[in-house]
Amino acid sequence: MTLRTFISRPLTQVAAAILMTATLVVLTYRFSAAEGRAQEAVVAAPRPPGVVAFAPNAPQLSSIVVQTAHMETMPVSSPQSGRIAYDENHTTRISSPIAGRVLALHAEVGDSVKTGQALAELDSPELGTAEADWQKARADELRKQRALDRAETLFDGQVLARKDLEGAQADADQARSETRRAVLRMRNLNAANTQNGVFHLKAGLTGIIAERQINPGQEVRPDMTAPLFVITALETLWVLVDVPEQMAALLHAGQGAVVESDAWPGVRFSAKVDRVGILLDPGTRRIQVRCAVPNPQRKLKPEMFAKVSFLPDGAAVQAVALPNTSLFVEGRYNFVFVQTKPGTFEKRRVTLRRSEGDRSFIDTGLADGEQVVTEGAFLLTTEVGGDAR
Repeated sequence: MTLRTFISRPLTQVAAAILMTATLVVLTYRFSAAEGRAQEAVVAAPRPPGVVAFAPNAPQLSSIVVQTAHMETMPVSSPQSGRIAYDENHTTRISSPIAGRVLALHAEVGDSVKTGQALAELDSPELGTAEADWQKARADELRKQRALDRAETLFDGQVLARKDLEGAQADADQARSETRRAVLRMRNLNAANTQNGVFHLKAGLTGIIAERQINPGQEVRPDMTAPLFVITALETLWVLVDVPEQMAALLHAGQGAVVESDAWPGVRFSAKVDRVGILLDPGTRRIQVRCAVPNPQRKLKPEMFAKVSFLPDGAAVQAVALPNTSLFVEGRYNFVFVQTKPGTFEKRRVTLRRSEGDRSFIDTGLADGEQVVTEGAFLLTTEVGGDAR
């Protein structure tokens, strides 16, 4: 074997190894390219126009909020601003009918009280005087009644003149009148004859103490401007609304209304028009409307601000209510995104019937119970492009 033959053998084996490696590289590249083309075909598969879909774990879904659309009765006008107030038919303001000094308090703001329950004790010299007058009048009446009985006995025995009998009768009548006056005075003070100058200020209504303007040791008088206690029943409240004069003809007592408050977002309270004012405010050109709203859970509080929507009578118009954040405009038309299934959203053209405040009413394009995107519509718009269904 020559040297040349010995050297050619390893070179041949090296060449074979290189050829085999190159073949494997080419096959691997072709397989990867085919797989890539298949994936591109899947990604590039055409989707229905106006539809965008995300994977279940797509990060974009965290920016999208979906809400169920509901059919509602359209109000007769846009919501009007109002103020929640006490129901004055179930509210009493208690002041002291007598002057005195506060000895003790038996109730705090928020306490439930019943009619006749003691709220405070007052040391009142005036009450002592009234009680003494009552006892004096009763004793005088008893003395003059006995004198009248004796006069009648003497008159029957022809011992006493008629003139004297008539004088005794007049004295007895006068004593009874004085006793009655003293009794009425004590009754007006809600006091019995066992007070000993201590006056008990009592609740005149069953309800909740809403306000208290009295403290221990305070001197109170009947002519004080502010009431000492305000007791009300919070289960029913009033909503006072100043409406434009153009709306006066659309409203009447007994008409339905819906009350909303910023304190309870998304909660709608049913109410009824209780009274429509008969006078127009010349400064604001508005008429005050009073609505009664049941408040069994006491969610609403007096002096809260509210929005009131008045409902029509008879055949009411139904429409789908949505927050304004659901709508976006392209050209002359309004659109929303509807979630047809989890992660899949469809761009839908809708007809806007009315927009008021932060809500809009949709006439056509949506059905009751559909899932509508309320936040994230801009993100979906960029994803779906300009295609619309």
